[in-house]
Amino acid sequence: MYTEFGISNEVIKLAEKISKEINPIFEEIDKVCEFNSLKVLNSFQKFNISEVHFSTTTGYGYGDIGRDTIEKVYADILETEDAIVRSQFISGTHALTVALFAFLRPGDTFLSICGKPYDTLDEVIGITENSSSLKSFKVKYEQIDLIDNDFDYKAIEERVKKGNVKLIEIQRSRGYALRKSISLEKMEKVIKLIKSVNKDAIIMVDNCYGEFVDTIEPTHFGADVIVGSLIKNLGGGIAPNGAYIAGTKELVNLAGERLTAPGLGKEVGPSLGINKSILQGLFFAPNVVASSLKTAIFASKMLKELGYKLEPEFDEKRSDIVQTIEFGDREKLIKYCQGIQMGSPIDSNSIPEPWEMPGYTDKVIMAAGAFTRRFINRVKL
Repeated sequence: MYTEFGISNEVIKLAEKISKEINPIFEEIDKVCEFNSLKVLNSFQKFNISEVHFSTTTGYGYGDIGRDTIEKVYADILETEDAIVRSQFISGTHALTVALFAFLRPGDTFLSICGKPYDTLDEVIGITENSSSLKSFKVKYEQIDLIDNDFDYKAIEERVKKGNVKLIEIQRSRGYALRKSISLEKMEKVIKLIKSVNKDAIIMVDNCYGEFVDTIEPTHFGADVIVGSLIKNLGGGIAPNGAYIAGTKELVNLAGERLTAPGLGKEVGPSLGINKSILQGLFFAPNVVASSLKTAIFASKMLKELGYKLEPEFDEKRSDIVQTIEFGDREKLIKYCQGIQMGSPIDSNSIPEPWEMPGYTDKVIMAAGAFTRRFINRVKL
């Protein structure tokens, strides 16, 4: 029945075959989706979300009731004391940068316990030289690599015991690395270990791609602050931009003063007409995340049958929505991305090509024919 849409009978038969195998996994995803949907609905009702919260502000944005209530909803859902959710955050990388510069001072040590963080933080940290990096402000950086896709608990404990570690970062998702994403179970174990050694160290989780994959977030078991992008999970594909920082009141206040100015903090920042999109995106986010997981699982099983190396496998427990496919061939990767673009609702006539994308050391090709743009198509006419 799908051949009229250009899908071959061979692909249809394979899809029908694997659908039976993955249906039980989909049922588990639906349970998580139902729980998170009720969590969001309950929070909307708790804070009496109404049309008045869709209103907009301009200029300084003082007294923006929609913005302020959105931040209460986020804090409630993410189980934190406070949150800052703003369109003034350009991306997850920007929010992480604001957080790092807000929490760290010259002479402080920043420790990553998942190895090197996401590529776009290289210049932020100073791994790649930049005169505006943390390194240029005399913030020290250290990292402890993972061992067999798990934390090096002994090395972490020994380093934290030595003292002089102000902030410890955990990157939940694999990003572009081929390592596994960090499970919530492993995260809980390492956070409890760190807190038993040094309760004052700030534990910050880069939560990008991980929200609503499970029924809890890292703050549930002790993370002091989590950071994520609205262009990913919690924006539900509807929020046009933005990001969040959620955690203790003290840390969120510091982040607010770094985003705006000392003395102004969270009190300013116009919503510019996107409150409705942020709220609507959050409401649909559990379903969008569930659909993303199902798509990743389907693709994983489908491509496994076709002989490709994948991470995670279709039946593995997931901590984020990222699916890694190793093509082992540059041209196959390019063709795959171009095929995704051709099958998308927006810009289906564009042909993406690898390019020197800001913040990355390697050439990047992205296919995302979506309603919220994450990149500029490099088009071959």
